[in-house]
Amino acid sequence: MTSATVRLSAFGDEIADDLDTQLALLRELEIGALELRGVWGKNVLDLTDAEVARIGQMCAAAQVEVSALGSPVGKSPLSRPETVELGNLRRIFEIAQALGVARVRVFSFYPEETPPAPALHQAAARLARMAGMARDAGITLLLENEKGIVGDTIARCAALLDAVPTLRFAWDPANFVQVGELAQVADGWTRLGSRVGHVHVKDLDAATGAVRPAGEGDGQVVALLEHLAASGYQGYVALEPHLAVAGHSSGFSGPEGMRVAAAALRRCLDQAGLAETRPAWAKPN
Repeated sequence: MTSATVRLSAFGDEIADDLDTQLALLRELEIGALELRGVWGKNVLDLTDAEVARIGQMCAAAQVEVSALGSPVGKSPLSRPETVELGNLRRIFEIAQALGVARVRVFSFYPEETPPAPALHQAAARLARMAGMARDAGITLLLENEKGIVGDTIARCAALLDAVPTLRFAWDPANFVQVGELAQVADGWTRLGSRVGHVHVKDLDAATGAVRPAGEGDGQVVALLEHLAASGYQGYVALEPHLAVAGHSSGFSGPEGMRVAAAALRRCLDQAGLAETRPAWAKPN
């Protein structure tokens, strides 16, 4: 009998630009956490202190917590001065602390070439300095795999995680499909599974490149959830469906797309035998 259980979260800017609309749909779907990437036309990095305070108040009133900050830090070229990204990370930590958030998503930078060994070493060194800042701030850094950055394939993600032991991994199935990892769970779980601290759920049809609801593409979502169940995973699974728009820095599904995505993910959880812990205010099943 597995002790694994997950809490669902969702990228609010996939639903709407307005926070009231985001929170209302999360309540409707009985999803008790918001993955904060964008709101009111702004990326999370660009929010003012007053806006951050307002988000905290609105989330508290709706009884929706913030599961993680979907920061853009590291989705930038290695040629950008490191001081710029470290400054951005400090600001993200200020926002996280103001909201009582302990998890921050980061990326592993765009290499100058695709991708030479020096880029891996350079990205790892930069991530190590970021991880040191996170430790001092009481924050867990979540490294997401992403097409085109240094940490795109299973092998390079594993190398970065091995080089920076305090990083946790945010597994994105669709992003692995984009780089040809079509057996990502079979090939990647032994190398990455023990480091998983977060999951972003979108799926992808490898033949067409179309983003699909969970379980309807080649992202092996059910297999991933089965491994999480067997490992005793306790954490978040965050919906990032991209069903209407899949952009470079964000995506959009709209309210109906998020409804479709949530239903599909819950079917996958049932198939995998992975229990969901719903918020205390949810209606009894």
